[in-house]
Amino acid sequence: FRLHESPEEEPHVLLECDSGVLDAIQKHLKLYKIRRKVNIAPCLDLSLWAVVPGEQAGDIASSPTKCADQALILTPDPRTEVMGWRLITKKGANLSEIIPGSHIGNIQDYHRHRYKQGIPEGVKDLPPGVALPLESNLAYMNGISFTKGCYIGQELTARTHHMGVIRKRLLPVHFSAPLPRDSIPEGAEILTESGKSAGKFRAGGGELGIALLRLANINEPLYLNIAGDNVKLTASIPQWWPKTASK
Repeated sequence: FRLHESPEEEPHVLLECDSGVLDAIQKHLKLYKIRRKVNIAPCLDLSLWAVVPGEQAGDIASSPTKCADQALILTPDPRTEVMGWRLITKKGANLSEIIPGSHIGNIQDYHRHRYKQGIPEGVKDLPPGVALPLESNLAYMNGISFTKGCYIGQELTARTHHMGVIRKRLLPVHFSAPLPRDSIPEGAEILTESGKSAGKFRAGGGELGIALLRLANINEPLYLNIAGDNVKLTASIPQWWPKTASK
């Protein structure tokens, strides 16, 4: 998010990141600022909220204008409209005043919502050096530019995009039974009924999750092996994807 309180003010940019890589990102950005007079620091006086759509979602956009002293930014989530809004407030802000009629959920509610929609987030869902941008559907979420350059992996990403052949994608999955907590190995194999590899599990909670699956296998019965037991799962194509996106 770019912040400009006046035309004369130096530009400010807010960057949201996984809290687990906060130090690594700061070191990375400082490495490339060279000698430019750029200050890079965490905003410890701010809070970030995800505002998930509800029955009265249409009222949200106009409500924070009355509480500008508390609500710094309210903007549609840039990934997809099904994820609602990102709200940045000052620490200790009263959410019920900023968005009347809202209620504060917990982080599990948020993760369940995005698993259901097939939205990846953070280094667990998108492991560095492993997750590929197009397979992770970042092109559907305003996460890739095909007109600007240059960035690491640009050539491979652009070539794959223009060839139009993506055989695996990150998809929402629904399990036949709730998943046990913290007992699924990272990147656990997902198998077809015949035992052939169909993809890898990325993250989940309860009966919902996301997995990197071969598109050719998503209409077959699929299973995740957990401690010797096969748990059945079904995959689906999210409705928010472009209509031509299942290829």
